[in-house]
Amino acid sequence: MEHLPVEVIGNILSHLGSARDVVIASATCKKWREAWRNHLHTLSFNSSDWLVYHELTTCMLEILITQTIFQTRALKCLTIYMDVLDEFSAAPVIAWLMYTKDSLRQLRYNVRTNPNFNIIEKCGRQKLETLVLAHNSITGVEPSYQKFPCLKSLSLSYVSISALDMSLLLSVCPRLETLSMVSPEIAMSDAQTSMELNSSSLRHFYVESFGLDKFMLEADLLENLHLKDCTFEVFELVSKGNLKVLRIDDVSVIHLDIGESTENLEIVDVSNFTIMWPKFYLMISKASKLLKLRLWGVVFDDEDEVVDIESISVCFPQLTHLSLSYDLRDGVLHCGLQGLSLLLNVVVLELGWTTINDLFSVWVAGLLERCPHLKKLIIYGVLSEVKTHEECQTFAKFTESILQLGRKYMQVMVEFEYE
Repeated sequence: MEHLPVEVIGNILSHLGSARDVVIASATCKKWREAWRNHLHTLSFNSSDWLVYHELTTCMLEILITQTIFQTRALKCLTIYMDVLDEFSAAPVIAWLMYTKDSLRQLRYNVRTNPNFNIIEKCGRQKLETLVLAHNSITGVEPSYQKFPCLKSLSLSYVSISALDMSLLLSVCPRLETLSMVSPEIAMSDAQTSMELNSSSLRHFYVESFGLDKFMLEADLLENLHLKDCTFEVFELVSKGNLKVLRIDDVSVIHLDIGESTENLEIVDVSNFTIMWPKFYLMISKASKLLKLRLWGVVFDDEDEVVDIESISVCFPQLTHLSLSYDLRDGVLHCGLQGLSLLLNVVVLELGWTTINDLFSVWVAGLLERCPHLKKLIIYGVLSEVKTHEECQTFAKFTESILQLGRKYMQVMVEFEYE
């Protein structure tokens, strides 16, 4: 051990993560203390790492963090997650940021400050590549001097920011590739109920728990779009056809437009979503490279609409993973088995129900016939705690039919996931 270069020791300490563990390890010997001071690049203060954090006063925590950070000289990654606190004083937080600004590459911070100050003002124009910010506010973005030339990943959770400042913030991040927004508090004027974001470098966009009349995203290079638990009247994506992944989960939107250039889509995952299937299908029908299609808990605007398996097999010839949930309303099955085309490349099939009946087994058997090269079948189901005799009989028949299918398709591995 005594022949290890001090830089290697610093790297070892950095992999510990927890500030408490790093401090204890650094007491090993003089050489390890030197590594701690000059070569430690990762430090994390997380209230879940050490129960004593819960017992300390805010003032004592501020002193502890200040003393620890000020003993280092080369921090690149700093994490401060203190869920046990309501707020820190602004002065020590500013001191931490100013002390580490020349070396810091990643900052993760989730504690409110009092009085509130603009954190990005203290982080801009530096070498920061990742910024994860929660429970804070961003005000008065000034593009003339607040710039993030190296920032590649930005995550904002429960952050208060105006629509204008959000737009300006993206404009000062010329290399931004990943943007995540969770429950943002967007300040809007009475005359403004829309947001327009523009990024020439953005590749991944995730937004959760957000509502707005109109949301427009212009991102020529966008590859991954994920909307979760959102409400929009209009959501519009303007891009140049690089989109590969589209995920929509528990979203209410009247007009959805992801553009006409969908040829490069590889994954479409839609769940808990009210959909006009013909319009949505037309939107993704050019995705001949599609590998995974998931339609789960989808509600149709028109009760007569049917997901056409025949069209899916024709338009998505490379599909390898298909997930469909069973929905029978007024005797109409929304995922029908019309046509004779096979899903030749599908190797994983996920099927599920919310309310099981005798037709579900027939539906499963019909889809198995369509997938001659299937390797894995996963059945998802919901079982109520109290079952009537009729429900028990239905489930028994289903179990028997699956056993029979298992004997017929010996090459298929069958799994069950019940709630």
